[in-house]
Formats: sequence, C-alpha cells, structure tokens
Amino acid sequence: MTTRKRKKSLLTLPQSECASDQTDGEPLKRPSQCQSDKIAVLQHLSPYFSVRESVRLSYSFFNQPCEDLAKAFLGKVLVRKLTDGTELRGRVVETEAYLGGEDKASHSAGGKRTERNTAMFMKPGTIYVYPIYGIYLCMNVSSQGEGAAVLVRSLEPLSAQDVMRGLRAAKRKAGAKILKEKELCNGPSKLCQALDIQRCFDRRDLATDTEVWLERDPEREAVCAGEVVSAPRIGVESHGEWATKPLRFYLRGHPCVSVLNRDAERQMQSSTDLHNTEMDRTV
Repeated sequence: MTTRKRKKSLLTLPQSECASDQTDGEPLKRPSQCQSDKIAVLQHLSPYFSVRESVRLSYSFFNQPCEDLAKAFLGKVLVRKLTDGTELRGRVVETEAYLGGEDKASHSAGGKRTERNTAMFMKPGTIYVYPIYGIYLCMNVSSQGEGAAVLVRSLEPLSAQDVMRGLRAAKRKAGAKILKEKELCNGPSKLCQALDIQRCFDRRDLATDTEVWLERDPEREAVCAGEVVSAPRIGVESHGEWATKPLRFYLRGHPCVSVLNRDAERQMQSSTDLHNTEMDRTV
C-alpha cells in the first residue's frame, strides 16, 4: 500500500417536507418558502449537483471481489458528517486494490494479521485507517477476500469546500498558498484531512456508520469501462512483479486524479481505436 505522501458532479439534498405537522413549536413553511430555502442552499453548490435523494450503499455493495469493488467505488460519493451536522461530500475518482495474502504490496501480504491491519480481515465494508510518516492517514475499505481492501486515493469535492479547505489548512504551514478546489482531496492523505477522517474510524462499518458512509446518485448512470484507466499503483515500486500490476483505477481526464499515467492512457486509447476499427469492418 502507499507508504509516502503525494504532494462537480453529484450531491443530493434531503427533500424538504413542506406539508403536515408543526414540530418543535416552529411554524410550518409554505411550499414557496421551502423552494426558496432550497435555492439558497443550491447557490453554494456546483451546478452539476443532483437534487434528488441519494441512496446509501449497504453491505451487499462492499461484498464483492477487491478489484471489482475498487472499480465500483468510482463515481460514488463519500459522505462525512461532522458533529455540527455539516456534510462533506466528495466523488471518488481514484482507487487502488490490494488483494490480500498473495499481494506482496499489501499490508496483509502472506496472510499476516497484526493489530494495525485487523480491519482488512473483517467483513466487507469495514474501514481500515492507517498512519504514514506518523502524522498522515490513509483510508481503505475491506472487500471480499482474506485481507483484501480498497484504498480510496482521490475525491472530487462536491460540497462544503470551504470547510474542507479549513481542515486542510490546519495541517499546513502558516502562510501556505490557498488550495485550489481540485487540490483539496487529490491524494489519500489529503482527502483524510479534508474530510476529517480520523484514526478512530478504523474498524468502523461504512455500511452502517452515522458519521461516514458511501452513496450513489440515482440520476447518474454507472461509470462505464471506457472511462476507467487501469495503471500500476503508487508507492509500491519495491514489490517486484506486484509493482507493475494494473491495480490502480481512475476516471480518465478527471482533474482531481492524484497522478496520471500517460502510458496507460495511450494503451487504453489504442485498444479503443482497434476495437472501433474491428467493429467498422463487421458492419
């Protein structure tokens, strides 16, 4: 797994209920008031956001082979709810798969189970948070397979970007330049800072936790294979043949991806062109 630091899509809002009973002594809002409130909120959001209700992903989503889960994460929305009720949202644009015992680049290589990597051996959907350099964190999610897990590498910020920027700034030197939106979550440790993912989240269940979860947007179609680049993982160069296996997946052309692999993208384009040529010949 990555051991070194590397230096709008989809949001849904809960549908306001404009009818029925008065609660907590507050007068009911008329439909026009509710609509005005929603418009006020949307003014702070990306024009690409969906306003329809999102769907939280359950255990059945996480219960799949590691490579499949790593690809399935792409396009989903990671949500972090802070103690004040603020919800930080980011769309997953890059992941890495770590396949467990056989994978020499994995923390669970050889089936080794330790106090630190216990979450990798727990049920699919279990969060595995580990430190690097003693100060940075990375977030993973367990999948099918003994000791297998997906590293969440990069997100596209979708909401509460100012809050994310403040959380990132708290970990940076005084006077550092203001981060661009695409720089807030474009790396595994960066996204943990921006979403305030803490070490205590280790071994929590992403399918049921009340402070962090994964959603899909019913208005958006699933990511198609042609959008996904497969490339070697980052920071595993010392692990022999496993260093070159294409187990990193990212959305092609997305500005929030941490590191682009031009060779993999060219190979992908060549394969697409060849496929299209063959299809033309059969017509």
